[in-house]
Amino acid sequence: MSGEDRQNEEDRQRQLAREHKERQAKRAAEQTGKAKRNTFIGAAVAVVVVAGGIFAATTLVGNDNDTSAAAAQASAAATATPTVNMPTALPSSTPTAKPGAITCEYKRDTSVPHKFVGLPPKKPNLKLSTMTVTTNHGKIVIEVDPNATPCSVNSMAFLAKKGFYEGNKCHRLAKPETSGLFLLQCGDPQAKADGKNPTDGQGNAGYVFRDEAVGTIPYGRGVVFLTQPLDAAGQNSSQFAISLSDENTQIEPVYSVLGMVRSGLEILDKVAEDGVLVNPDDITGDGGSTAPKNPVVIKKVTLK
Repeated sequence: MSGEDRQNEEDRQRQLAREHKERQAKRAAEQTGKAKRNTFIGAAVAVVVVAGGIFAATTLVGNDNDTSAAAAQASAAATATPTVNMPTALPSSTPTAKPGAITCEYKRDTSVPHKFVGLPPKKPNLKLSTMTVTTNHGKIVIEVDPNATPCSVNSMAFLAKKGFYEGNKCHRLAKPETSGLFLLQCGDPQAKADGKNPTDGQGNAGYVFRDEAVGTIPYGRGVVFLTQPLDAAGQNSSQFAISLSDENTQIEPVYSVLGMVRSGLEILDKVAEDGVLVNPDDITGDGGSTAPKNPVVIKKVTLK
């Protein structure tokens, strides 16, 4: 690619990023209005071991029993919209899929900053059970269940093998005092996590895929889920978030659950104590607006 072509491509990516941010800002304003019209319903979460150890039984506290469609629109990072539509109970086990019965579909996406290393295979490996994220602070071990979220786990395994996450900086540390949430978000391959880059939180792996296991578990402490743009559903890619508080059960259930942290949360708790870098250029506050002051850098991701 010539220097002129590279410049044109960079200009195009910047323009797409600006348009994407404008759509986010519009949707964020709508979500803010919605949040003001709702009341928070507390949730007590009791974690139970099921077919891979990542799902939970839940009990709601409140009088509103309304339910909503699981495929509601999602955000680039989880939006603190109160919700009352979690299930009162979950099945005691996850059905085991038959080998070869599942086919995953991944579609190319070049509309945002990205790092493309290819498309994952269509046939997922249903024998994977553990995902280890090795960071500059230590290891975070996550239980995954490909019988429940085959295409999500398959995508993570593919990107891990390609070294996609190596050197990735987790771009967002949301804390209660800054956004009403408590979570760490990673997976934007172009993120600088410096509190200055306006496109932090918008990057992906150059492909997207459908939602899975949406609405089956609240996003309480230790739950790992995929994140996607505020104005779209079925746009999962490389980004994921690790919940650091049970208060995150207020997040609207529109994100694909990836797994449950088995060990390593204390590492992120310590990072959170060091505070965040606020990015004034992130006008929506739902992207890379609050990077951790103490950087979290992914050295390696492995699934087995």
